[in-house]
Amino acid sequence: MVAAAVVFPASAEPPAGLRDSKTLSPRQRAELLPLIRFHALAIGVGAASVREIDRLNIRVATALAMSRAVRRARLVLEVHVAAALAPLDILLDGLPMRELAYAHDAMVDGDAHCVTIAAAGIVAKETRDKLMRALARRYPVYGWVSNSGYGTAYHLAALRTAGPTRHHRTSFGPVRQARTGA
Repeated sequence: MVAAAVVFPASAEPPAGLRDSKTLSPRQRAELLPLIRFHALAIGVGAASVREIDRLNIRVATALAMSRAVRRARLVLEVHVAAALAPLDILLDGLPMRELAYAHDAMVDGDAHCVTIAAAGIVAKETRDKLMRALARRYPVYGWVSNSGYGTAYHLAALRTAGPTRHHRTSFGPVRQARTGA
C-alpha cells in the first residue's frame, strides 16, 4: 500500500494536465511526475508493508500509509520552508477515515475534482509501479510488471503453480488458498 501527500503553494498554478491517475496512461503519469515535483512545496510518500496490511487490515494500513506520507511532507516543509507552519488543510480522496492520524476533509472522487489529490494519486501510483517493476525483475513468474499487484488471471494462475512469496498478502483469499493448497 503506497500513499502520497502533495503540497502546492497556495498562490501558484499547479502543472497543467493533472487529473485522476486512473484516466492517465503510464506515459502521461511519468511525464507529469517531474512537473509535480517541480511545482510542489513538499511531497511525502508513505507505505504500509504486507505484514502491516495482514495484521491491521487494508483500511487501517491505508490510513497508516497516508499518515506517514503527511508526516514526511510536513517534515520537508519544516526543513525547507524554515517558517512556522500554519496547520495544513488535508484533503483525502474518498470517505473520511477515523484511523487517519490527522484532521482532514474527505472528498469522494477527489482525484477527479481536486488537482492536489490528483497529484498525490499520480505520485503514489508511480511509486507503487516502480516497486512492482522491481518485484517483477525478482519474481517474473507473477507478471507484476503488467498487473501492478492486482489479482489478474495470469497472476492468480502463477500463485496456484509457484505459490506465494513473502510479498503476497496472506489475508488475500487466493494467497491463503495457495498456501493451504485448498
